Order: sequence, then C-alpha cells, then structure tokens
Amino acid sequence: MIPSHWIRHHRREDNELLGYLRPVDGDPDQFVPVTLFGHPLGDPTEEAAARRRLDRTGLDYLAKDWLLSLPDHPEAIAVHIVEVTPQQVRVQNIDYGYPHANIGHIFVLDVPTADQLRPR
Repeated sequence: MIPSHWIRHHRREDNELLGYLRPVDGDPDQFVPVTLFGHPLGDPTEEAAARRRLDRTGLDYLAKDWLLSLPDHPEAIAVHIVEVTPQQVRVQNIDYGYPHANIGHIFVLDVPTADQLRPR
C-alpha cells in the first residue's frame, strides 16, 4: 500500500490520480514524482517541478511494456500493466521466453512494487 505520507497528485481537468510525490528523507523541500505503483519518474526536485513531471507524464506509462524481476528467473520478463489500485498492481506476462507461466498469466504485486517493475 502507498504510504500515507506520500502526497497524491491529481490532474486538474478531471481530478484523475496521476501518481504521488514521495518526500525525500531528511529534506522536506524535495520530492520524487512516482507512478501509481511507486516507480520513480524522475530525480528528487522541489514540489512544483515534481508536480509538473507528473502532469507531463500523465498515465501514458500504464500503456507501455515493463520488465518484471522475479526471484525464480535470472532475467526480467516482459509484462503489460493490467490494473493498478493503491494496494496492488496486476501485470500480464507477454514474454514467450519465460517457461514458468503461460502468456497472459497475471502476476499480482504489492504496491509499492519495491523495484520489481522497470520500464522496458
């Protein structure tokens, strides 16, 4: 689950939640813009710049391919994001080279994803 001290950022036009501002420990003026599942979208910066980054990015990252690190496989596998809630992200296997799950298999990850997902 997303920590309660992370700041929600909504798109102004329709109030859609785009991501969060994750405070930087030890520096109350610095924030990292992060996805709905906690993946950083940039380096620490001041709040207004972090908000602009989330506005520019929007939800486009949900439609991209991602790589999922799994403990039973040495290489990350390709996945699509299917659904994101504040508690979980569901991703679908699209990697024909992964022998432990069929194409289309859904993996359920706790949010934040603890660096299990990264852009492809």
